[in-house]
Amino acid sequence: MLVSSGKTVTVDQKFDTDETGSRYANYVFLRLVAMRRRFERIDFKYSIFDTCYLRDCEFDTCDFTGCRFVNTQLPGAKFSGCKFDYATFEKTHVDPSILDRECPGHENLKSRFARTLRTNFQQLGDASAVNKAMAVELDATEIHLKKAWHSNESYYRSHYPGVWGRIKAFLAWVKFKALDHVWGNGESIARLLISVLIVVAIMAVFDAISFRDPSRVDTYITSFGRALEVFIGTLSPAEYALGYLTFVTSIRLIAVGFFLSIIIKKFNRR
Repeated sequence: MLVSSGKTVTVDQKFDTDETGSRYANYVFLRLVAMRRRFERIDFKYSIFDTCYLRDCEFDTCDFTGCRFVNTQLPGAKFSGCKFDYATFEKTHVDPSILDRECPGHENLKSRFARTLRTNFQQLGDASAVNKAMAVELDATEIHLKKAWHSNESYYRSHYPGVWGRIKAFLAWVKFKALDHVWGNGESIARLLISVLIVVAIMAVFDAISFRDPSRVDTYITSFGRALEVFIGTLSPAEYALGYLTFVTSIRLIAVGFFLSIIIKKFNRR
């Protein structure tokens, strides 16, 4: 049986005074306007801000839990001690500094908050804000995955129960850390290049030990240049096993795929 959610719909309204301690939970604000107003200890839980214009407003200790901001303008808006658990943003102009001070305390909520802002900034074409949100999201995700298998906090032990829960969380954390070191989880060309150089260095050591005099320093220099050519694909020595060359080719193709993925994401943000 469906029942009314009790939402209060307000259309084309304006705040003409400051607000303190008011309750506007479960509202739908359509084309709401406020300029240079201060909102202190306001309960906005589960409300929707659609096509609103809130310029140079101050929000102090307000509760935006479960709120949705759609096509809303927040130029010059300042937030202090507000709660944004499960809040979402779509095509909303908000200062990226909100990521510095207003992230939820729990890492999983912080990651979700940064993710919705990252998507929001990408819709607006703000590349620098997207990068900032992505950095916050990755940091929060790493901490969350580590706590999932390592922490004894009640939240994590109830959501990842038993030994098997810890093992699955540990494997997810290991995968995240591995991809972070290899290519910054899709965000760092520098880390990808370092990973490629490490692979080439290992190939050079293999070449020096297997086909040259490993006791000479110049051997490793020569082997490094040769390994680089093999990795790029311009050289296929006859003494190398076909399986080894196939494995190197596979790594090269994966590295190229990672590189193109990073470049495409960077351009998409612009």
